[in-house]
Amino acid sequence: MGRIAGRFARVEPRRRVRQLVLGLLSDLPRKNCWTIAEWAGEATPHSMQHLLGRAKWDADAVRDDVRDYVVEHLHDEQAVLVVDETGDVKKGTGTVGVQRQYTGTAGRIENAQVAVYLVYAGQRGHAAVDRELYVPHSWTAAPDRCLAAGLAEETSFATKPELAARMVARFLNAGHRAAWVAGDEVYGGNPKLRTVLEERGTGYVLAVARSHEAVTKGGKFRADTLAKKVPKRAWQKLSAGAGAKGRRLYDWAVIDLTDPRPGHRQLLIRRNRSTGELAYYRCYSPMAVPLTELVRVAGSRWRVEEFFQAGKGLAALDEHQVRRYVSWSRWVTLAMLAHEFLAVVRADEHVRHPAPEDLILLTCNEIQRLFSTLVVQPAHDTAHRLSWSDWRRRHQARSRASHYRRQSAQP
Repeated sequence: MGRIAGRFARVEPRRRVRQLVLGLLSDLPRKNCWTIAEWAGEATPHSMQHLLGRAKWDADAVRDDVRDYVVEHLHDEQAVLVVDETGDVKKGTGTVGVQRQYTGTAGRIENAQVAVYLVYAGQRGHAAVDRELYVPHSWTAAPDRCLAAGLAEETSFATKPELAARMVARFLNAGHRAAWVAGDEVYGGNPKLRTVLEERGTGYVLAVARSHEAVTKGGKFRADTLAKKVPKRAWQKLSAGAGAKGRRLYDWAVIDLTDPRPGHRQLLIRRNRSTGELAYYRCYSPMAVPLTELVRVAGSRWRVEEFFQAGKGLAALDEHQVRRYVSWSRWVTLAMLAHEFLAVVRADEHVRHPAPEDLILLTCNEIQRLFSTLVVQPAHDTAHRLSWSDWRRRHQARSRASHYRRQSAQP
């Protein structure tokens, strides 16, 4: 917390943001301004809501502090920047960026809010270092709606690959280095993103669809057509990394692509050893690299899924009950900070206190459990609990009365 203390001019928000982050790391079953305020000993949730909505502090500056913290503690010369989006299902139409759209969280089209995240993945661990809210056309085409939700007047539509390019550029412009970028088909199928990365000299392994067309010495072919031309001897069994049930073994093949520009471009093909299902990746590297390196980068893409699971399950990344952009950006930035604290402690513990053979290494889940049990133990008396019970019921009574008055006023 000392790293971000200078971003708060007054002592009150500086203390309150600490309580909010501790609340995010607590064992509360549901984490929002109400539950965290009660847990922290506040009389009402108003101060926590003020911190997220109206207090003067720059969430982007805190994001930069968080990014530097991650790179310092999880530094890896061969780190991979993994980009992906996640959606939070929402009700109504007032929450910033919400519309009916596909979200992998629900696995179907839902009324949802979608954000793109950039995850730094190295040998010591992984954590998110940036975030961008996806603002659909339905919002940018309605300036009044954007202003009402706290978006800047000059907000324009940007695709998810454009948001990814913006975050990668921010990371590199800050003086940090990443050897690779990985992502799924949304990003691999975008030629502008690939060009931006190549111009920066950053390698990538980006998934593409089977219909993706690539140019070889023999001509231009679809990816699935090229896969059929690979001879049996060209396939190699390699591990894409360790999974929960052992190494993730697949068959891999690589095809060199033709391009007059500097650098090496290839099509990487992955084959499931059980089902025979194929996956395709467009690859670029400034210098020639072995197949094992491309496989390592392709396997790193799953780190972003692990971040989404841990960030939502341990740090309440998706439990924000806010509508305006400023509040959203502040909540997710502090949730990223909370998760990064766990990731850094995990990395340090693995080095300082290696586990004996009969124990697995400490996980973020176990660190959060120990931290909330042994370190964060707020003690509140019965009067505090009863006072919050009265406040909640009084607030709910006012809300119900307001709904009835609005209903009776309608013709």
